[in-house]
Amino acid sequence: MYLNSIFTDPEKAERWLEIAVSSLQPMLEGALLYTIPLTILSFIIGLILAILTALARISQVKILQGIARVYVSIIRGTPLLVQLFIIFYGLPNLGVTLDPFVSAVIGFSLSVGAYASEIIRAAILSIPKGQWEAAFSIGMTYTQALKRIILPQAARVSIPPLSNSFISLVKDTSLASLVLVTEMFRRAQEIASRNYEFLLVYSEAALIYWIICFFLSILQQYMESRLDRYMS
Repeated sequence: MYLNSIFTDPEKAERWLEIAVSSLQPMLEGALLYTIPLTILSFIIGLILAILTALARISQVKILQGIARVYVSIIRGTPLLVQLFIIFYGLPNLGVTLDPFVSAVIGFSLSVGAYASEIIRAAILSIPKGQWEAAFSIGMTYTQALKRIILPQAARVSIPPLSNSFISLVKDTSLASLVLVTEMFRRAQEIASRNYEFLLVYSEAALIYWIICFFLSILQQYMESRLDRYMS
């Protein structure tokens, strides 16, 4: 009935088109100013944290192993939304008040760091032990072998799953709307609350998310095809 009224009522169809066009600009601004920067910044920080965590997990220092295990367990064992709420709404009870964008970056970075660390750790462990032995046999230290031999090979293995994590992060940034970050989905919520056309506005937001992820998927396929040349 609802969709039929749109196709049969020219005035309603015109109103839908007007809302769709007028809502496109603020949602794209939200994507360009918040969603994409939030994704990139969180992923970079999270990736650095993931590398450090993965190295701690495979180190011989028990304390580092324990800290890394606890961190990964907590982040993987609790919902991302709860983590964001603790950072943004909970920390003020301890006297720590953070900007919404900063809170979102911290929350997403911690999440990326925990999940990506397992990808990187698995990639490092997939390198044959003979590579380590060969590096040590020519006089390399553990750090030199790791930096020059192991990590470059592990990077080629981990890039495809890390690319999937990056694409997933684009969609996860919609949760930042719940901690008052005016990213794309927050803009969609504001627009829909004014005109009550929730189906139209949210579908339009979903389409924008899909387009972004579609182009990232193409980039991922290109990177994987380039890597295959070196792994064959």
